[in-house]
Amino acid sequence: MRFRHPDGTTVHLAYCTNVHPAETLYGVLAQLRDHCEPVRRRLGRDRLGIGLWLARDAAAALTADAGALRGLRAELDRRGLEVVTLNGFPYQGFGSREVKYRVYQPDWTRPERLAHTTDLARLLAALLPDDTSEGSVSTLPLAWRTPFDATAARTAHTALTTLAARLDALEELTGKSVRIALEPEPGCTVETTADAIAPLTAVGSPRIGLCLDTCHLATSFEDPATALAALTAAGIAIPKAQLSAALHAEHPHLPEVRQALAAYAEPRFLHQTRTLARPLGPGETPADAGLLGTDDLAEALAGSPVTGSPVTGAAASDGAASGGPVAPLPDGRPWRAHFHVPLHRPPDPPLTSTLPVLRDALARLVGGPTPLTRHLEVETYTWQALPPALRPRTRARLADGIAAELTLARDLLTDLGLKELP
Repeated sequence: MRFRHPDGTTVHLAYCTNVHPAETLYGVLAQLRDHCEPVRRRLGRDRLGIGLWLARDAAAALTADAGALRGLRAELDRRGLEVVTLNGFPYQGFGSREVKYRVYQPDWTRPERLAHTTDLARLLAALLPDDTSEGSVSTLPLAWRTPFDATAARTAHTALTTLAARLDALEELTGKSVRIALEPEPGCTVETTADAIAPLTAVGSPRIGLCLDTCHLATSFEDPATALAALTAAGIAIPKAQLSAALHAEHPHLPEVRQALAAYAEPRFLHQTRTLARPLGPGETPADAGLLGTDDLAEALAGSPVTGSPVTGAAASDGAASGGPVAPLPDGRPWRAHFHVPLHRPPDPPLTSTLPVLRDALARLVGGPTPLTRHLEVETYTWQALPPALRPRTRARLADGIAAELTLARDLLTDLGLKELP
């Protein structure tokens, strides 16, 4: 879906296909037929943007076979679909029964991550619509926080500067500009937008920027105004934003609230849970107030040990603590959990979602005189991880839900003065 900003800029809205992941090219083609085209038809659109997720095997097959790549583009055209952004965060196995910490591997200290992201950029340049010259690829925020030391930071920096040079060469060769966007996520080396400023400034390339995920922003209790002002002041580009909402519990000490939260503690994905040591003051970041958390919602409910800001004492990826235990997660202030809940359907009381944070962030991203980003992606990948009564049981029900999310996002954009294009 395309929108015209009042300044004349085209803003793209897509939904991410990691909600129905496939590891192979055959699986990707089946996604287009079984899921993406039905969503487009429900919206009554001739054209629908998708944020394509290409697992390593699918990307490798397309990289090795120019004919297969042409075939994918033809299939996108035939089904009324277009791609201006890729989700390059998961490498493989995102459809596994248990993903958890594995989603952060390989990280930016590993050559495989650089090679895969380079492939994705080249593939995207070939998939971009003829009338579009700019693409984006979101990626993990360097690495999970442990183990990550000064040597790892230097390795990641070298990989990103190498990638920036490759992206420069790609534009010279194809005329297409592809930018990479690091996606801050709770528990990672870059957890917040504030954490992203130093490493992105060090890379110093407009090709490497930030992906603002509004679920992650809210989970870490970041204020959109403060976060975006700091990024703008630092000159950090935002090639992409992901429209998503986190799980919010206003009174986590109440038994009925904890019971409701427990329904969202599931074995497939990590649901990092955060709270503030004290309320944020004007212009403060979570680090100023003290951000406390656990690596998973089940740990928060069970009273697993946590540490203060930055979060360094929750369970590390090998199950061992990376710091000394302090206390169970305090429940005197609201909790937020990294669980992407459907945008159009907030959880039943006593829980809510952080949709107000999404609304605020979106208004600041595209509601001003010029947009801070031109690529927006609805990314609710947790439909099948919802409590059983809320899960879509058929493809048709899932398509209905995705279409409803996109309709909400469309309405938010038009309310901000953007005009939907055919």
